Amino acid sequence: MPELRKDPIVGRWVIISTDRGKRPSSFSAVSKRVAAKMCPFCPGQESNTPPEILAYRSPGSQANQPGWTLRVIPNKYPALIVEGSLDRAPQGIYDKMHGVGAHEVIIETAEHAHDLVDMTDQEAKNIFWAYRERMLDLERDHRLKYILIFKNHGAAAGASLEHAHSQLIATPVIPKRVTEEIDGARRYFEFKERCIFCDIVRQEILEKERIVADYDAFIAVQPFAPRFPFETWIIPKTHQSSYLELTDHEYLVLARSFKDILYRLKLALNDPPFNYILHTRPVSREHAEYYHWHFEIIPKLTKVAGFEWGTGFYINPTKPEEAAAYLRNIEATFEGSRERSEAERSKG
Repeated sequence: MPELRKDPIVGRWVIISTDRGKRPSSFSAVSKRVAAKMCPFCPGQESNTPPEILAYRSPGSQANQPGWTLRVIPNKYPALIVEGSLDRAPQGIYDKMHGVGAHEVIIETAEHAHDLVDMTDQEAKNIFWAYRERMLDLERDHRLKYILIFKNHGAAAGASLEHAHSQLIATPVIPKRVTEEIDGARRYFEFKERCIFCDIVRQEILEKERIVADYDAFIAVQPFAPRFPFETWIIPKTHQSSYLELTDHEYLVLARSFKDILYRLKLALNDPPFNYILHTRPVSREHAEYYHWHFEIIPKLTKVAGFEWGTGFYINPTKPEEAAAYLRNIEATFEGSRERSEAERSKG
């Protein structure tokens, strides 16, 4: 029988409809990588991108030349631009402002055919450290209210280029989805004087049904009311309202955690397209007792259609408990996948 579940943070309802026939083993791959033909993100093509904002390079290599292992560049076709003032203005009952913000691309590796799961721990950590560096820099801009980190992997998830990359968009307003999450967390804190995310971490560790893996500093969990099959959250186990509160070592642990989860999803679902997003506290807000940053990883296995758009409900054909058990049982464990990628890298 279908089941309705309510998200305890934003209050959104989800329909878990296992009668629609989608067990974990029913999903299959659609992401395929082909050889690069003039990829603008590959070494030697630096003149085909805007000048780099940040790069991790070999000693002696020159800016905007080969020799880098990670580059951050402005998006060539930005959704928002850095230049200009907001100029908020009314238009009758409507509101508008100039499209001021920032839109950057994090080119995660110089290797066209490599993804995060193929990298060494340090290479993977560099991605999450680059997020930190760019966020710290952009938080100094008083026009910006929120910084969103996200990744589109595979054409079905919105990636226009195959070369591994993620993106950053900084906005002059706090996005509605984030506001709903913050407001829900605040209401819970006002009622119980506890962070709802901390309570979720405690309950999931106690029940163990929806835990995919425990990484000491983080847990990977299938949320109680997931919008999509195999939706996976990575949440710090200690209370932190901002992604920037991590220690140097915790960024390394986070990178290893991501490698493990993405490897499990790759094996379980035959390299699916996916998105991941970082939800953290807004710019210029001090540590918040009621809010807790986290990553949301969403494989693109189902389509959002008329019912979802019309109601705000989501129909998920896979129970999160089933998805968690399936991912826990993947033979390539965290340590196994890490050792394998390290060995492959040393051979190359």
